[in-house]
Amino acid sequence: MSSSEKSEISAKQIQRERFKVLRSNKAFIIGSFILMFWIICAIFGQAIARYPINQMDFDATYAPPSAKYWFGTDQLGQDIFSRVIVGARLIVVISIFATALGTAVGASIGLAAGYFKGIFDMIVMRILEAISAIPVIIIALLAVASVGRSSPVITVFIIGFIFAPNIARTVRAAVLGESELEYVAAARLRTERTPHILFREVLPNVLPPLIVEFTVRLGYAIFAVATLSFLGAGVETGSPDWGTQVAETWALIFSNTWWPTLFPALAIASLAVSINLISDALLEVFEI
Repeated sequence: MSSSEKSEISAKQIQRERFKVLRSNKAFIIGSFILMFWIICAIFGQAIARYPINQMDFDATYAPPSAKYWFGTDQLGQDIFSRVIVGARLIVVISIFATALGTAVGASIGLAAGYFKGIFDMIVMRILEAISAIPVIIIALLAVASVGRSSPVITVFIIGFIFAPNIARTVRAAVLGESELEYVAAARLRTERTPHILFREVLPNVLPPLIVEFTVRLGYAIFAVATLSFLGAGVETGSPDWGTQVAETWALIFSNTWWPTLFPALAIASLAVSINLISDALLEVFEI
């Protein structure tokens, strides 16, 4: 058996052990359970909702939680439970797509910067540092102002654009160590093309920190989407998005009408906490 085959078997054994430890991690189990609940709501929200999200009951405006309206109603008599369940789709989809976009772009930049090093690395890192220094809210407001409207697509690109520099730095740090190892030198001696070396040789070996970074950024993305929606720079006003619901009702807390704000806020918090539990478990298992 060759050394490469032995190393491949050893890597698979390590991977199996990591998944075994992960499956027994309580934080990972709890986080995954909460996350799966919201993913199910995002997919089947319309079927789970008790009422159509735009159905209005003007005889029950601002009705407190009851057997008929579990989470109460808002200013238009709309069922808050149904709007929270259906609203999961927007924040889950936008957060995942935005984080995936930022991860794909950031990982590509980090791979190139860590592999080529030198002047290219220095220039790229300075540009990324300049971008990451700009607050996401400022970029979001400028983007919305330039386009003239807010939309989920714009929100995805804004958050992905902001996340890319931090992900690139994480990947670059991992690649700097990997690029000096023997398997990279062997790939160069075989005259493999640079894309093959980066994405087929180096990338699989830097996946653990990249996976952890993805989960951490996903947690940030949830709060970013909710914040942008709260400020009116995320999705269109009147949508069942959780941040929009909080923005439209938070002032009612002072008049003791707490339910229109509390339940979407708890939904945001529970989803963010689930991601943080998963990322903490991954950090522990991968020992990063």
